[in-house]
Amino acid sequence: MNYAKLKERIIEKLKEIYDPEIPVNLYDLGLIYSIDCAREGYAPKCVITMTLTSATCPVSDSLVDQVRNIQSLIDEEPDLSIEPNLVFDPPWDKSKMSIEAKLELGLL
Repeated sequence: MNYAKLKERIIEKLKEIYDPEIPVNLYDLGLIYSIDCAREGYAPKCVITMTLTSATCPVSDSLVDQVRNIQSLIDEEPDLSIEPNLVFDPPWDKSKMSIEAKLELGLL
């Protein structure tokens, strides 16, 4: 199992998930704090530690479900398990955004 390649594939899929209120994907927004993958039994399991721009985000359940469903989008790992870990510490702020996201939102 090449976990570096698996993380790359997960990041590709995370970049396809957008916050409906902000035209930037979750990864470039800086909402993904870590992706930790390991073998659990015979299958890979990845824990994605993530946050939201606000603890009162009205679409939080939808965003977490979209992250969880990444497992069904990665064909080369049919037994992959994705476990979102939603945290609010440290809190998200604009400094966590990628340069691309800041450019997209006119912050640079």
